Amino acid sequence: MSATDTQTVITLKGSVAIISEFFSTAINSILYQRGIYQPETFRRESKYGLTVLTTTDEGLLAYLKNIMDQMESWLLEGDVQRLVVVVSGVDSGETLERWQFNVSVDDKDRAPSTSSGNENDASATNASSSAAASCGKASGKSLKEIHNEMQAIIRQITASVTFLPLLNEPCSFDLLVYTNKTATVPQKWEDSDPRYIMNSQEVKLRSFTTSVHKIESMVTYKEADEWEL
Repeated sequence: MSATDTQTVITLKGSVAIISEFFSTAINSILYQRGIYQPETFRRESKYGLTVLTTTDEGLLAYLKNIMDQMESWLLEGDVQRLVVVVSGVDSGETLERWQFNVSVDDKDRAPSTSSGNENDASATNASSSAAASCGKASGKSLKEIHNEMQAIIRQITASVTFLPLLNEPCSFDLLVYTNKTATVPQKWEDSDPRYIMNSQEVKLRSFTTSVHKIESMVTYKEADEWEL
């Protein structure tokens, strides 16, 4: 099989679609594996050569769609710096885990951004910037290779129960989106503090690229022996 048979031309728009689907799959996997929602509210699907769990909760589906729609707009404009899934204790109010996905434009010809960025709580969201120049650019990379890279991260999320402390209280989650300062934020979105974890442990997960974007992932968590049990 020739290289032209195995490679797919991925445009900026195509890359955004791949990343958006990955984020949705990763968030669902985190919510399931960490027990944020009851397991019976998830259904099995096949993605990236894996069986993954996707929520059937209508309220959560609508919430995630709203977030992903806005994220796609920001990604197209080059405004997203990172997405963070924050897991917090309902009773303690403490941040127990931060699942972070850093976004960068994998374009050697493009000057790096100098913006420090904003954090927006996913009660709503942002947009605008200079990636429009790369809209017409297309890069070739095997879609199977991209799926294999994403599969590896989803596998790590699934395996996280082997190293993350048990969540010993009911938990909720929030989504934080870091954007460039030039991004336009819809009124329903609001600024948020970073929700950092003091004296935390960090595990770096794998990364993937679409030849247009690069996603680097990690999870930071509060050590069990520091919790008030």
